[in-house]
Amino acid sequence: MLRNPFWHALSTVHARFALGVGPTAATPGGLESARPALALRYPPDILPFAAIAEMSVPALRELAALLTPGEPIYITDLSDAPPVPTPELTYLSLLPGLQMLLRPQSVSAFPHATAEIAFRKLEQADAPALVALTDRAFPGFFRRNTIQLGSYYGIHDRGELVAMAGERVALPGFRELSAVCTHPDHRGKLFAATLMGLLARDHAAAGLCSILHVSAANTSAIRLYEHLGFESLRPIFFHRLQRL
Repeated sequence: MLRNPFWHALSTVHARFALGVGPTAATPGGLESARPALALRYPPDILPFAAIAEMSVPALRELAALLTPGEPIYITDLSDAPPVPTPELTYLSLLPGLQMLLRPQSVSAFPHATAEIAFRKLEQADAPALVALTDRAFPGFFRRNTIQLGSYYGIHDRGELVAMAGERVALPGFRELSAVCTHPDHRGKLFAATLMGLLARDHAAAGLCSILHVSAANTSAIRLYEHLGFESLRPIFFHRLQRL
């Protein structure tokens, strides 16, 4: 499943979010087809991500049918080779990443929350603050309804959200840690690691493994995650496509 995480998330735990043209998911218009879907996507107000069952022209053309003209989308693959060209899609960019895994028995390295770190679980009403904070680190990845994908924890300072971490991909047996970021004025205080620890312990208590995806170029983050107990699984590549 982890070799094609967004596909298996949209086919299982996150099937309620999936938009497609087969019986795996409802189409944007609510219609269904008798043919199994080759492409699935999250609604645009939740995530700019889609997935295909296989890297093929039919799957990519089905993906294009789920996009509005001019809309960009990310898909993942284990290869850095651009997808096969199709008339409906143009290739924008490649983001090399690394997939990492934390086993339930490896959560001891995370710091515990202290009285000085006042965290709380975030709610839908916090969405504008979440989008604003994540846009500092990775603009466009977090949307107003991304928070619906799982649990999110945040730390505030004088009413401002200054650190957060949450869940994105949900698979049977696995949950992805995502949107881990800290305001530049508050780095070095272990806020991000503390919030990740809250989620990782939640996962471990439920018998789930935590996963994450990090830019391959972000070597400092990779070193931190390894220190916290994550092990590298495989390179994974984020391809950005756009509907013509």
